[in-house]
Amino acid sequence: MVCTTIREGFDCPFMTAKGCSYNGGICHETVEKCDGCNRSAEFSTKWYCTACPDPSLKWKNGDCNFASHVTKISSTSTTKINPLKASKRGNR
Repeated sequence: MVCTTIREGFDCPFMTAKGCSYNGGICHETVEKCDGCNRSAEFSTKWYCTACPDPSLKWKNGDCNFASHVTKISSTSTTKINPLKASKRGNR
């Protein structure tokens, strides 16, 4: 349904006919770590996340999975490869 509390006009999965069913009845503001994210938008002079109603919970155990400004660094392992085994694999 369309939100009628804070993010008016946007589709919200927590909005019901009785009002907002999220914990507390309203969305919470973005936290400091959300600065620079593409999913944050300004509604009524405050910044809110368009992906989740409580951004602080997303940052509680590490990086937010919706954060567009955070890049994950993949660790490439530089294990030593036996050249004899590698040549045998290449001949298959």
